[in-house]
Amino acid sequence: MSEKLDIISIGESLIELSSDKSLTYAECLTKYYGGDTLCTAVAASRLGSKVGYITRVGNDHFKDFLLESWQLEGLDISQVKLVDGYNGMYFIARDIDGEKEFSYYRKKTAATKLSVDDISEEYIKNSECIYSSGIMQSLSISTKEVVEKAYKIGKECGIINAYDPNFDSRLWGEAEAFDAFENIQSYLDIIFLNMKQDGERVFGIDNVDNLIKYFWDRSIGTVVVKSAADGGYFLGCDGNITFIDFWTKDVLDTTCSGDAFNGAFLHGYIAGLPPVESARLGSVVAGLQCQGIGAIKSIPDREKVESVYHAW
Repeated sequence: MSEKLDIISIGESLIELSSDKSLTYAECLTKYYGGDTLCTAVAASRLGSKVGYITRVGNDHFKDFLLESWQLEGLDISQVKLVDGYNGMYFIARDIDGEKEFSYYRKKTAATKLSVDDISEEYIKNSECIYSSGIMQSLSISTKEVVEKAYKIGKECGIINAYDPNFDSRLWGEAEAFDAFENIQSYLDIIFLNMKQDGERVFGIDNVDNLIKYFWDRSIGTVVVKSAADGGYFLGCDGNITFIDFWTKDVLDTTCSGDAFNGAFLHGYIAGLPPVESARLGSVVAGLQCQGIGAIKSIPDREKVESVYHAW
């Protein structure tokens, strides 16, 4: 691909099957696709960024649906490899009390077998920003190596490296997640964190200021902390800490809302918006996204986002 990309996102894709009813009683499920880094990629793409996605797709009955959907989203999928195997899947619904039901099947899927041989140095160099997550690192030894290689190339070429630990105890433990971060921390420029899951559990820090300064001390200059307890986002940048409110408290489904925030933030940041405005843009996108069911299908388009963002 000759056209320069704004963002390259590296991760796994999954089939999403969702319902606004309990899985016990739902007769129909809506098919879509999901995955944390894919959600970030689509959020940025819908705002107008040129985004490439790197993963492996299994040669099962969902392959054409996935590839065609991503092309319709405008993602560059020239580095997506089609391989023998199957794609991961997750289910999301609401029980009779309105609580979220969530389960997934992702063991030994095609995405877990992504390897360093799938990473093109020239492709990475043709971008402004590389993004991945702890979820991707957790899938296998090879995916951990992929993330490290991509960030190493990015660092050497002066490309912005952005990362979200996105800790999930169903995938691995706190110590493993911390070690995975340590392997790449010297390459990073931007980090996104959930205060409770990442800050407290992985890094053992329960104070926002201390958490941000912890990463500043490790030369990660831009730190975003998402705090449900405080009702917003803390942005640590240029030696200052700024608080940005959640755009809305009217929430239906928070699945991947943090990932949607990341995509919008990176879109704004790469486009030249000040970091605080990039965070405000992220808050709007995350707020609109979490008013629907599902991860990616609920991400708003550019027109909707701009109308809300300029009115806020």
